[in-house]
Amino acid sequence: MTNMVTVMYGQTGESQAINSRGMRTMQARAFDARNAQYLLVKAPPASGKSRALMFIALDKLENQGARKVIVAVPERSIGASFRSTRLSDQGFFRDWVVDERWNLCNAGGNAGKVQAFQDFMASEDEALVCTHATLRFAYERMGAAAFETSLVAIDEFHHASADADSRLGEVVRGLMENGKPHIVAMTGSYFRGDALPVLRGEDEEKFTRVTYTYYEQLNGYRDLRSLGIGYHFYRGHYGDAIGEILDPSKKTIVHIPAVQSAASSGDKYSEVDRILDHLGDFVSKDEDSGIQTVRGKDGRLLKVADLVTEDGRDKVVAALRNVTSRDDMDIIIALGMAKEGFDWIWCEHALTVGYRGSLTEIIQIIGRATRDAPDKHHAQFTNLIAEPDAASEAVAGAVNNMLKAIACSLLMEQVLAPNFNFRTRREDDDITGARQTADIIATGEADTIVIRGFLEPGSPRTQQIVESDLTDLTAKIMQDPAILRAAVSPEEFSPEVINQILIPRVIEREYPDLTTEQIEEVRQHVVANSAFRANAIEVVPPDQNPPDADGNPQPDVRFIRMAGSFINIDDLDVDLIDSINPFQRAYEILSKSVTADVLKRIHEAITATRIAMTEEEAVMLWPRIKAFTQERTREPSLTSPNPMEKRMAEALAFIREAARRKKAQTAAENA
Repeated sequence: MTNMVTVMYGQTGESQAINSRGMRTMQARAFDARNAQYLLVKAPPASGKSRALMFIALDKLENQGARKVIVAVPERSIGASFRSTRLSDQGFFRDWVVDERWNLCNAGGNAGKVQAFQDFMASEDEALVCTHATLRFAYERMGAAAFETSLVAIDEFHHASADADSRLGEVVRGLMENGKPHIVAMTGSYFRGDALPVLRGEDEEKFTRVTYTYYEQLNGYRDLRSLGIGYHFYRGHYGDAIGEILDPSKKTIVHIPAVQSAASSGDKYSEVDRILDHLGDFVSKDEDSGIQTVRGKDGRLLKVADLVTEDGRDKVVAALRNVTSRDDMDIIIALGMAKEGFDWIWCEHALTVGYRGSLTEIIQIIGRATRDAPDKHHAQFTNLIAEPDAASEAVAGAVNNMLKAIACSLLMEQVLAPNFNFRTRREDDDITGARQTADIIATGEADTIVIRGFLEPGSPRTQQIVESDLTDLTAKIMQDPAILRAAVSPEEFSPEVINQILIPRVIEREYPDLTTEQIEEVRQHVVANSAFRANAIEVVPPDQNPPDADGNPQPDVRFIRMAGSFINIDDLDVDLIDSINPFQRAYEILSKSVTADVLKRIHEAITATRIAMTEEEAVMLWPRIKAFTQERTREPSLTSPNPMEKRMAEALAFIREAARRKKAQTAAENA
């Protein structure tokens, strides 16, 4: 399978190692911030957020005066992650205990659960697990004052938002306005995939943030060596193409498209049956667990979990909670489940059908396959999506969703790479007056690159953004529609336009409190970090420096290799960084992975959406377009430096789009 992004990992084992208190790396980092009243933990799936919360919660009960701990999860299946756990066996001072009465993530209506919630608050017990919905309903009935001696922990915190109509966000704001409850917010994707921030800026300022990156997590695995991210295109119905992608020998979660989506047939049950038919012949169904057995085409018996069919689904969910070995399960077919918080460490392949408009959803789905497990060396995410049809009215929507898919791959390229730290290089040494040596300093934890003219953070606010928010801010920048258009149209948008105009606009929108100088400080960090990652920086030691033009050895200086060129670090400056397109490498990867014809159609469709042209002008230009094509034996180019040729190309795109609309309208009228 051709991947747009393939990331290799070091297999250091560090992220899985535990300390004397039984904590892995991320958990220890979060526990160090346990005294914060408002704590935001941003860490990828499988990094151990659930147990980190247990450590923090028990400390708040034991040492910080909390009487109650309430853990809220987005869906019932995730509640199992917070069941009673023996922590003292590995050195912690007490165990995490949740009485079965207070695990409200079982079947039943919300009305009874809210009463149970109230009963818990009046009891002597300390820990309760419920859904986000139950927490919202209980808060509406009881008010913020009832939580004043409690720790409220919200898993998958991105479900909240700063929107005034967000009910979960309103709970968070109400608790913070009260000022007495403690809050621990946890998420693997601190962005929502829409235009709304998770928290208002003034509220987010109150949180102490702990960040643990994808790269730290995956690079520290023992067995998992690589992650592939790819997109596979189909024509017709996805059921005809899924056989090319779904390998029964790989432990796989298949997410079929939402019923209302264009990729769906509208009958989710027949789609499940079609996938089962591809896998092999039905053998039996266990009445107790609901797990089906299918005899594969190679004769192997496959265990398949159907999470799409409502009848008996609770039994299947319960059975999945008891999966303890690699042989217990082979294929899971799901629709809206098995995403956030779902833990099946042996999953090797997350196969998602249909365009996914939510970046958060994509990252959560990828996280299902990125658990470390014995003898699991590669994880794969594949998005099986319909190839845009240039003759279809749906092309605009298809292109829009394609861009979102591209944004996801860009994001993962960024998130799955270590950030660089940057500092400015002064022209003269303070004492000797000699020029300072510019170098790359490898500390073992981060790489520091010295850049002339670089603006270091000049305030605690920009320092905080650079240290804590750089990855999230980069993700938001890469989702911005204007930047996406520029990323797939490098011939039309110079790097300077992207770096100095488009990116600052996003920063200003995300941080309206920043001054112009502060925006520039943040911009330089975003651009430099993206440019260095995108251009595959390579440090060249002094003894490997290329000779000068006369063949003589170079002096003892360091070089870097960017975009195939050697650059003396002593000459590295902000102007050079701004001349590099940080998205170019991602574009090149996509160009190699997606056919030129598909990219051309995407480019034309994007152009058609922003052309300012009348039908009269297009008709007037049509004779010139025909003459140009006949004379040059090619069509006019949208990227031509000649304004007239470019305008003719725009007119041609306009005419084709009009023809597509007319054809679709005629087809609809004749249907």
